[in-house]
Amino acid sequence: MSHTHAVVEELLRRIGAGDPERIAELYAEDADWRLNWPQDEHDRPDTPWITHRTGRAGAAAHYRDLAAHHVPERADSRIERVLVDGDDAVVLGEIRGRAKPTGRSYHARFALHLTVRDGLVVRHHVYEDSLAVARAFAP
Repeated sequence: MSHTHAVVEELLRRIGAGDPERIAELYAEDADWRLNWPQDEHDRPDTPWITHRTGRAGAAAHYRDLAAHHVPERADSRIERVLVDGDDAVVLGEIRGRAKPTGRSYHARFALHLTVRDGLVVRHHVYEDSLAVARAFAP
């Protein structure tokens, strides 16, 4: 198993465990974080985790915000494939969740592009079905 693959597997394990501070330890201080949502949809009060972030503090904040707005026992991710090429990895799968504020459930396909250098994630770019998530959280 490559070093990149090992870091990605550990990241996925920590995300599954749900401890934002432990997850954030795997991110570089200057990690680039992007979510593929329309720019005018970032920083909405009903989906505060959807914003561009930087570094460990940003990673921890993302996972705290995500947990605060979802019903924990209804959250699930299905990883279908992890593809690795050098420092880059792409994780393909589906997330399932239930919005705390509305009680609506959603399923969203995703691709997560990660870049790992010196044992830390330096790029975290997510491409997901933003419409499914937005509909679940819309007031």
